[in-house]
Amino acid sequence: MNFDFTSDQIALRDSVRRYLRNVVSPRIAECEKEKHIPLDLLAGLSEFGYIGGMLPEDAGGLGLDFVTWAMLIEEAGYCWGALRTIVNTTNIFMRLVNGLGTPEQKTHFLEPVLASKKATAVAFSEPNHGSNPAGIEARAENKGDHYLLSGTKLWITNGKAADFLIVMARLQAAEGEGGLSLFLIDKAQTPVEARLVDKMVLKASGTSELFLDGIKLPKSALLGTPGSALKNVAIGLNYGRLNIAMGAVGAAQAALDLSVEYAKTRKQFGKPIGQFQLVQKHIVDMLVRTEAARALGYKAAMSMENGLPSRIECSLAKLYAAEAAHEVAKMAIAVHGGIGYSTEYPLERIFRDTAGGVIPEGTAEIQTLIVGREVLGMSAIA
Repeated sequence: MNFDFTSDQIALRDSVRRYLRNVVSPRIAECEKEKHIPLDLLAGLSEFGYIGGMLPEDAGGLGLDFVTWAMLIEEAGYCWGALRTIVNTTNIFMRLVNGLGTPEQKTHFLEPVLASKKATAVAFSEPNHGSNPAGIEARAENKGDHYLLSGTKLWITNGKAADFLIVMARLQAAEGEGGLSLFLIDKAQTPVEARLVDKMVLKASGTSELFLDGIKLPKSALLGTPGSALKNVAIGLNYGRLNIAMGAVGAAQAALDLSVEYAKTRKQFGKPIGQFQLVQKHIVDMLVRTEAARALGYKAAMSMENGLPSRIECSLAKLYAAEAAHEVAKMAIAVHGGIGYSTEYPLERIFRDTAGGVIPEGTAEIQTLIVGREVLGMSAIA
């Protein structure tokens, strides 16, 4: 299978690399400390297609193909895991609004995001429900002229800083339980209480807990048809898994590049440590995992570009790449020794951030069960 890029893709990749290295990288430490990535930083990335690039041109996007998108996400992951996460969340929001929204909703919620004037979040996970969205407990009561939300959302990327939210809640029907539905919230019109969650990984992604009790929404807040949330969100699962996989590939490549450079320049016992057999073993093992993850990622991207279901391809890519990236980062720490633990050096952040890659968009265990179901035709998930 040919994974060679076209001349246009190579030119785009090189431009992105320069921008990320010269403009974004110097701001990482500040953003990690503030636990926030500001909109002006995302605005600079929009010209490369990071904001809405996968949307069709008639919706204000660039109509990028999946291989080009995978390449962009790999470069974002190479630079900074939290940035890749915010890009992913922003594009999930835009894809849902563009695919399901009314003309009025698109004008209000999509156009400002495409212009990088508003920040977004998607609020699906809850304290008791992550891998099982069908069990979501948040409620939306139909009060005739408005909806009344109640519940709590947890692990919401950019939740506190977001201007716009998409919330998944169970719509209460007149006869009792209703289906899971999506709701749009403009926090300038409908304030939402939120708190930042301090965590080990992806510190600048602004992970938050949202408190929805007593949130009053107009009837126009419903996104799509009632009860269709799971179906509409499931359509985008492959997108999210591909994003996680390619971000992990980028992070693994960053850890590998740092290790190769360090092994060439760091000396012990009068010679570069790269001459020691065990260091070379680490480097080769890191390369094998990185290349294998990359191959799985681009195979998944090509499968999606060809319009295939791609469930196995995207789940395999996410499963392997996320775990391989952390293994590579761990070996990179071994190559670097004590300096690898320094917060003044990027490897420490890469090691932490890759530890978090196995959880979002379906845990490693869930990906295993998805692939098992596809291969065997039998589900182990109740």
